[in-house]
Amino acid sequence: MDQRRLSPEDRRTRAQLPMLTGLVRRLRERRPPAVPHPGPVRGEQVPGLGKSGTLRAAIFGVNDGLVSNVSLIMGVAGAGVSNRFILLAGVAGLLAGACSMGAGEYISMRVQREVFERLLHLEAHELAEMPEEERRELAEIYRRKGLSADLADRIALELMRDPRVALETHAREELGLDPGELGSPWGAAVSSFLTFAFGALVPLAPFLVATGNAAVVASAVLSGAVLFAVGAAMSLFTGRHAPLSGLRMLLVGALAAAITYGVGRLLHVNAAS
Repeated sequence: MDQRRLSPEDRRTRAQLPMLTGLVRRLRERRPPAVPHPGPVRGEQVPGLGKSGTLRAAIFGVNDGLVSNVSLIMGVAGAGVSNRFILLAGVAGLLAGACSMGAGEYISMRVQREVFERLLHLEAHELAEMPEEERRELAEIYRRKGLSADLADRIALELMRDPRVALETHAREELGLDPGELGSPWGAAVSSFLTFAFGALVPLAPFLVATGNAAVVASAVLSGAVLFAVGAAMSLFTGRHAPLSGLRMLLVGALAAAITYGVGRLLHVNAAS
């Protein structure tokens, strides 16, 4: 492609293309690729699962809200302060955490989407300026996948007839991107904010209606039950055993809460009611 026909931003992106595409592939290939193998199949695949990053943000939101706020509340409760200080800490933790999660998810998803869109923009330039070279490149990708040279050439030729199909195919095969799954910044941000707030409200709720040890015990039991339920519910998407998935999330939350409660007991701050 004639570099003079590209904008300065596109030239910089083109120079960084190997690094960016390598980063995308490393992010999407953290686990070894699955291969066909015999075994039982439980349930059906859920179409569109995981698109836009909203589901991931929701899972992290509930888990982070629950674990962080139950840890905060147990730490403050362990210090022996009055109920109003526990409520203040819990509400502050809920609002601060929810805002932080929402803002963080929005920024991270926005930056990720802008990088992906830049790569697609440059690929569209290349398809328009040098279609024959892009066709040969696509055919070479299919040959490396094991197709015969003749079949790879014919498939590449057919795919290159429609510009939209050509761009989508090059995005998937060359860049490792799915144009339909670039991520929704607003969806991830709103989902993170609401789910974190829900998770953080769970350990705080008992202190709205009770005080003292009764509220602490109720908060711990309620938080543990919700942690187990959320972990078990995730097995519907992961295919893992529900009790093990729930127990894993419960143990993580219980460990964090126990540590902060122990630290609070050691400090034992006396505050006026």
